[in-house]
Amino acid sequence: MTIVTEIKAEGMDAVRRWALELDGQEPARAVAAGDVPEDAILELADRVRRWHALQRPADIELEVEPGVLLQRRWLPLDTVGVYVPRNLVSTLVMCSVPAQVAGVRRIVVCTPPDGAATIAAAAEVLGIDEVWALGGPQAIGFLAYVERVDKIVGPGNRYVNDAKLEVSRDVPIDLPGGPSEVVVVGGDGELVELELAAQREHGHDAVCTSVATLAEAEAIAPEHLVLLGDAEAEAESVRNAGAVFVGPWSPVAAGDYATGGNHVLPTNGWARSVGGLGLETFLKPVTIQRLTEDGLARIRPTVEALAAAEGMPAHAAAVQR
Repeated sequence: MTIVTEIKAEGMDAVRRWALELDGQEPARAVAAGDVPEDAILELADRVRRWHALQRPADIELEVEPGVLLQRRWLPLDTVGVYVPRNLVSTLVMCSVPAQVAGVRRIVVCTPPDGAATIAAAAEVLGIDEVWALGGPQAIGFLAYVERVDKIVGPGNRYVNDAKLEVSRDVPIDLPGGPSEVVVVGGDGELVELELAAQREHGHDAVCTSVATLAEAEAIAPEHLVLLGDAEAEAESVRNAGAVFVGPWSPVAAGDYATGGNHVLPTNGWARSVGGLGLETFLKPVTIQRLTEDGLARIRPTVEALAAAEGMPAHAAAVQR
């Protein structure tokens, strides 16, 4: 059995057992301590809040036929679990502030015990009071099967991401983020090395490379794409990247810490089909359908014809009223 399956079967008892073995302590609510850069946190949070507020999808309504009204409304998730890697205050902001903007009622944060006091202190600045000193796959299992949140978001190491993929059969996740990636196109040696060195700080398994052409970068579909050289001419052509940084004055670190663009992004080629965290991550669409008596009469022949074609007589009978 895996850690996650044990937690699914045994609940908090398994969480405690694995936390003692892997974290070296029982799971507990983190107590805020230490100094955090409060002004910087609030400045980043403000930019994240303003950028993500603009992303709210519009509620729509259409009378497709007289007496047949359709509506699509976007509603916030009720509870969200946020995994924050050790000491990554900026990731707490990137995951929690969009959830707040969306209107999520309850945000449960998990982070490894070493550094949990710092994350708890940063969470206080953001108005979040539920931070658990609990890391690794046991934290993902805790969020999925003990707290039973509606969705789990946030990056982590390969063990955390494997756990996220495993629980995704039962609880939706944002995306399985792998090692950090940056691809630099063009530019001089100094700027290229600055970008590659910054990404190497994410660990020895970070993917850091420079290529000569945009086509080479597109084949990789990286988490971060830095366009130097003929950057402006190429920027509008990019299709496969989590986030694009255009020109010599747009370092990835600015997006990590200050611009307000989200830095929780797809890796491992997932940028070919999905984007990073946005406001819609924390929302769900609900479709509402209203028919009048005349409206139902108008569409009844369509229902009857298709029900007959599919061998569903009860469906045809359901519109006879």
